[in-house]
Amino acid sequence: MQLKRPEHDINLNPLQRGGILTKEARDALVEFADGYSVCDFCPGRVDLIKTPNIKNFIHEELPEFLGCDEVRTTNGAREAKFAVMHSLAKKGAWVIIDGNAHYSTIVAAERAGLKIAKVERSGEPKYKINPENYASKIEEIRKKEKIVLSLVTYPDGNYGNLPDAKKIVNISHAYDIPVLMNCAYSIGRMPIKMKKYKADFIVGSGQKSMASSGPIGILGVSKEWKDTIFRTSKYYPKKELELLGCTTRGASIITLMASFPKVKERVERWDEEVNKAREFSKKMEELGIKQLGEKPHHHDLMFFDSEVLYEISKKHKKRGFFLYQELKKKGIIGIKPGLTRNFKLSTYQIPKKKLDYVIDSFQEIIEKNK
Repeated sequence: MQLKRPEHDINLNPLQRGGILTKEARDALVEFADGYSVCDFCPGRVDLIKTPNIKNFIHEELPEFLGCDEVRTTNGAREAKFAVMHSLAKKGAWVIIDGNAHYSTIVAAERAGLKIAKVERSGEPKYKINPENYASKIEEIRKKEKIVLSLVTYPDGNYGNLPDAKKIVNISHAYDIPVLMNCAYSIGRMPIKMKKYKADFIVGSGQKSMASSGPIGILGVSKEWKDTIFRTSKYYPKKELELLGCTTRGASIITLMASFPKVKERVERWDEEVNKAREFSKKMEELGIKQLGEKPHHHDLMFFDSEVLYEISKKHKKRGFFLYQELKKKGIIGIKPGLTRNFKLSTYQIPKKKLDYVIDSFQEIIEKNK
């Protein structure tokens, strides 16, 4: 069985840029690779383990980092969203989500038995979410049935747009609707404090944005909701129902902990990452490759539309796969094979010199194949 990954120098994949392990996490990964390796001294729940000190990490360090009252880890961001939705679900109830929401948000809501109302986004090229559309959608739905949750994706995983979360929270709270912020692409990359936005729940992703091997999700809640979300079993009083007693064990939690000091440092340099992304976008557009989404952009994840590469693909003997193969020859991966007309990428934590090399590579590929 072939398990070796392709060799490369630069990885542009937005799913992976924020999850690249630190040296400390790689060292810890080997030591704690066995499945239940953190459970030798478990008192009945993972978040209460003191050796290694998971208890302090989850109950002290993460709440301070996220600006919330209580935190648990889950087996992924989608499981964190589902835990909230399932806890709040009532028969016939609705959740309001943004038009850029990830598919896992919809699947989680469906599994929780909630009806789904999408807030419309603007069209091409910005695909923006207007906070006022939350108000109109809430007004439309509440005439018929109960709304138990609003959700905003911050940023979305396609365009990297950062909607006005504060305004969305204020609008939803005016109708007594709690708000969940899906921050899978922001917690661990940029400074995020839940209390700053006055949200009720916040969700992150260790493998997407916190230099963890994962899969591991982060769920933060306000004190008003902790007894609802983290309610315990009547048969096993220590076990929290929505987490099925225990969640992340072994490599996922231990690499998250090992990377955490570096993650705390890097979020303070977020402005540098935004400036790099904007400069990269500008240079791509000079090649005729157009960035969609907000401008000026506020995130490292970007979506590009490229008619010039698409036109080449129509005549190239390798069709749409030519771009992936040309980039791979230059040590660049991360754009999905077969994509030329539309693709997304991330510049997160890639040095400027290497980003210049990526731009030069795109230019050479275009000139060679025109």
